Amino acid sequence: MEYSPILAIATALFEVAVAAWALWGPGDRSVVRTTAAILLLLAGYQIMEVAICANVDASGALPRLAFLDVTWLPPLGLVLIAQLHRPRSRLLHAAGRSMLAAALGIAFWIVLDSSFATASVCSAVYARYTHAMPRFTIYAGFYWIGLAGMVALSGYGARASADPHRRRLLVQVLLGTLGFVVPAAVTSWFIPAARGALPSVMCHFALILAVFLARLIVLERRQAKGEESPAPAHEPA
Repeated sequence: MEYSPILAIATALFEVAVAAWALWGPGDRSVVRTTAAILLLLAGYQIMEVAICANVDASGALPRLAFLDVTWLPPLGLVLIAQLHRPRSRLLHAAGRSMLAAALGIAFWIVLDSSFATASVCSAVYARYTHAMPRFTIYAGFYWIGLAGMVALSGYGARASADPHRRRLLVQVLLGTLGFVVPAAVTSWFIPAARGALPSVMCHFALILAVFLARLIVLERRQAKGEESPAPAHEPA
């Protein structure tokens, strides 16, 4: 089936719009910036996939750039979780920094290894890539550790955070992560046409994560506006 860019373009437009809207309004600036960065990275992959699939044979370094883009998603997800947790957790921040350091190493590898990823075929709404094996298993391990960490630590924070508002925000991260990882894995495993296309399928299902991140921004903005509102004056006795 011929590749259609409509889903990717629509998803990218939504993610860019939410990121811009998030940055424009009130809220904890570290949380807002990290959330917007995740949304822009998600949009960046969609745009690059459209460019790749426009001419697979002439895609050049674009497949590597696409993987370079999504490399930063799990580390930033862990950073966001650490920023949301209250009280501040040194362990959560250490986990985020460790994944960022690992991502930096992976990024150098992707830049230097011309065989890391090449586009093989685009079909319907997803792309398949060819990777240098077994070296790619290192990248896959890094990525799944990051996603598993997002699920485990957001779930922990949703129960253990001392701030009810922050717990609600962490629930959005948890549901958004589960909402794209689980259906993407099931689709790639059980639908023959999607086998071997998990990175692309996962990034399309990440629209679910983007929706929950938009919800996170809505909740954070309401909280910020509530804190800015002056307390009503008491009526005289």
